[in-house]
Amino acid sequence: MSFRPLHDRVLVRRVEAEEKTAGGIIIPDSAKEKPQEGEVVAVGTGARAEDGKVTPLDVKAGDRILFGKWSGTEVKISGEDLIIMKESDILGIVG
Repeated sequence: MSFRPLHDRVLVRRVEAEEKTAGGIIIPDSAKEKPQEGEVVAVGTGARAEDGKVTPLDVKAGDRILFGKWSGTEVKISGEDLIIMKESDILGIVG
């Protein structure tokens, strides 16, 4: 895949939700909530301030992150469903 986000944007692969509950009940697709955890695939160069300075992002490719339920824009790149979001939509790094 040759896609590079611009500026302070991040490309994220959603981590799959659990198929079963702790008690062993299988959750049908229609009842699953989309997970709010993902893996950073690619990051932009950073946010540019008004004076022209670029501030690098705090996340990097490979980081596991948490993000808001309505964060980002879903896109399909090379047949894979991914999300593009601004770094400010990321709640934190899991790890």
